Amino acid sequence: MIPTVLRMRSFFYSLLQSEGTRRSIGPGSLLVVLITLFVILLIANLGIGAVPISPIDVVAILLFHIGLDLGLDFTSQHDAVLWNIRLPRVLLGIMIGAALAIAGAALQGVFRNPLADPGVIGVSSGAALGAVIAIVTGFSVLGSFGLPIASFVGGLIATIIVYVTARTYGKTDVVTLVLAGVAVNATAGAVTGFFTFVADDDQLRSIVFWTLGSLGGATWEVVRTVTPLALIGIIILPLFGRSLNLMTLGDNEAAHVGVSTERVRLVVIALSALITGASVAFTGIVGFIGLVVPHIIRLSVGPDHRLLLPASSIGGAVALLASDLLARNVAIPTEVPLGVVTAIVGGPFFLWLVYVTRRSSGGW
Repeated sequence: MIPTVLRMRSFFYSLLQSEGTRRSIGPGSLLVVLITLFVILLIANLGIGAVPISPIDVVAILLFHIGLDLGLDFTSQHDAVLWNIRLPRVLLGIMIGAALAIAGAALQGVFRNPLADPGVIGVSSGAALGAVIAIVTGFSVLGSFGLPIASFVGGLIATIIVYVTARTYGKTDVVTLVLAGVAVNATAGAVTGFFTFVADDDQLRSIVFWTLGSLGGATWEVVRTVTPLALIGIIILPLFGRSLNLMTLGDNEAAHVGVSTERVRLVVIALSALITGASVAFTGIVGFIGLVVPHIIRLSVGPDHRLLLPASSIGGAVALLASDLLARNVAIPTEVPLGVVTAIVGGPFFLWLVYVTRRSSGGW
């Protein structure tokens, strides 16, 4: 049995290497591209809006607040807009985008199929339901952490339901996974609709915000609350890259080479639910970031999770910054909900992914 496992392991790594030969760009080049896009979008998000701020003024204001005065003149209005409004929004978008993308990549690895995503399999809907229940019932345990805790619990319950339903005989069936996600999304949506019906006007406005998704509620307090929760997953999940690679062979084969599959699966699912819940608690449902970004990154660096997970986190931040820039400026003076923008891009991509997956495998 052991020689067979070792041969399969060698085959798996040769597969990774063959995938690497088909990369459009290498990991180093991808990192340069992602960092370049990140810096460009960071400056653009801070400068473009109803009150335009030049890139030079953006840099001057940021350096001024960390104690470096370049001697450049900028108005107090620009300073207030950038530091109090746009910068918290940008930082929140970076954390949320990175969290959702790495959660999507991790769930795809642990479920061993490309259709897993916090939104598709119902994690986001469950987390949103937890947040809505907290809003309507006035749940405020642990202060500002009460809402993320409620979202985390809702997302974790949804994930467990989908996982238990889709997993049979040691495998996760793709069709069952998608169908279970549809069922969880529908159920969570129905319960959310009930709480929407019984909510008062103030609660109703908050619920509408959650269902559409937005970074409009970003403040420095929100950033300070979300950042430690998001960083937990962003830092820890890449540590499971090697284990997720080996689990691609199957649970039994991975166990023979020293991987505690159930422990890895539970930790990855819990961390993904935690960072998804924290994201949904403050931005609402922002779909398809966890589905689209990992696949784009995978086309460049291959299926090796040791590269895929950290690269997806950077790519998620880039994708959300781009989406929010579009959401804020496409219909000035109004703002298009962020969830609408990501769904317009992610929906067609999901259909394409289903089509390609079906063609490549000759069916489900």
